[in-house]
Amino acid sequence: MWLFSVVLTLAVASQVVLCLQTDQEYWKRLAKEELEEALQVKWNLGTARNVILFVGDGMGPNTVTATRIYKGGESHRLAYEKFPHVGLLKTYSATKMVPDSASTATAMFTGVKVNQETIGVDATVQKTDCEASLRPEARLKSLAGFALEAGKSAGLVTTMRVTHATPSPIYAHTAHRSWECEAAMPAGSTCKDIARQMVEDWPGKDLQVIMGGGRQGLVSNATGTESDPLNAWGCLRQDGRNLIEDYKTDKRNRGLNSSVVSNNKELQDLDIENTDYLLGIFANGHLRYEHERDAGPEGSPSISQMTEAAIKVLRKNKKGFFLMVEGGNIDMAHHRGQAKKAINESAAMEDAVQVAMNLTDEKDTLIIVTSDHTHTLNINGYPLRGTNIFGIASVSPHDLLNYTTLSYSTGGPGSFHYYVTTENNETKVTRRDPSQEDIDSFDYEQIAAITLDENSHGGGDVAIYARGPYAHLFHNVHEQHYVFHAVSYAAKIGAYYNKSSSNVASTILCLVLLLYCIFS
Repeated sequence: MWLFSVVLTLAVASQVVLCLQTDQEYWKRLAKEELEEALQVKWNLGTARNVILFVGDGMGPNTVTATRIYKGGESHRLAYEKFPHVGLLKTYSATKMVPDSASTATAMFTGVKVNQETIGVDATVQKTDCEASLRPEARLKSLAGFALEAGKSAGLVTTMRVTHATPSPIYAHTAHRSWECEAAMPAGSTCKDIARQMVEDWPGKDLQVIMGGGRQGLVSNATGTESDPLNAWGCLRQDGRNLIEDYKTDKRNRGLNSSVVSNNKELQDLDIENTDYLLGIFANGHLRYEHERDAGPEGSPSISQMTEAAIKVLRKNKKGFFLMVEGGNIDMAHHRGQAKKAINESAAMEDAVQVAMNLTDEKDTLIIVTSDHTHTLNINGYPLRGTNIFGIASVSPHDLLNYTTLSYSTGGPGSFHYYVTTENNETKVTRRDPSQEDIDSFDYEQIAAITLDENSHGGGDVAIYARGPYAHLFHNVHEQHYVFHAVSYAAKIGAYYNKSSSNVASTILCLVLLLYCIFS
């Protein structure tokens, strides 16, 4: 049976390859087109009025490669792979070689590498040290905060809980990433949970756009439904507070035009012109995977739909905006060892990048696409060009069983594809034959070499793609926290706020003095 399966697979693959171009002229044309494109690249030295920072959580280089093949084949290019400037980011945290999302997001958004599992506080704050996190000098201001100080608008979009590890460094300061609501806080703690910081404190309360999941951490004793269950991994608020209502009250008391939406219909019916502050909470926990998403009126929006709405609200500010967009379900799927889910989520985020490109002008908008960390996804064997990225690569000459193109170095119990048999007093370790399983299913868990509770993060570098003003600042191997500094320079915020205008003023003053000297 296995031999027939291999022969059939190779026969089909051979037919696919025969349809692909392999002649000299094809390769020369590809290279010539790339060369001509490279020769047209010019540095954009304008100020980045707008900045959109896409974070594919867990979207390491192998995920990007697999997404490219999934969407169009080996020679295809994703929207952001056509950006003129590319670099690499070193993702280690202040304490770990292999980082978590809290520390890496904090590095990118605040410009300082920090301890694992801490958010928006420097490395003097150890994990769970509430008192240390309250010291003003330990608290780190984010790109969103500096954008607001410069008169710009700011916001975030995520497919995760809005209080989760990647979005929360935009507005929060906490000694532990799990302190999303009061139920997860240590007894008697003097620190605020992340959800309250988002609604009550600056800059959270002044963010013009907040969209994602996490209702159960915002509304006390939230109830789940079959279509929107409570998330066992997420915090469940129990202090009697309803922070969504508090959000509405705060905006009303300040005379601000705000809208709160909870499903597709409400988002589609949004009155953009009369909405300056938008809160969209679409699920109790994380938003569903794109292939599971209810696209009907009562369902939740895609990452593209949220991105579009966010840009339309934010761009009303003539001074520009900062927007962070997280494709968080890439990471969630990788943690569960389900490569097709992860790659489909990566493809969905690429669609959102294209939406952002369509709604903005490269002349004044810096768009960045990167990741916070890698995962342990591998692309294996020597599969034929043009075959299914989720298919079988070949057969092992040792156990005579097929193996898939994609696998993980680490994985959860479901990806343990080995079992022990005893026959004639001889014990053998046998590998499951993937050709006997539905390997093209979204739920299929690829084989993993090491079994853990869940697939771990990887420690490799991640790519960063950029287009727009000062995109050329991303040009080689960078520290991850460099992103904050390069964006600040490009947008003239933070340490670089009003630098250009002060230079102009200095020039004018010099000219006036020169004229005075000449004519006096």
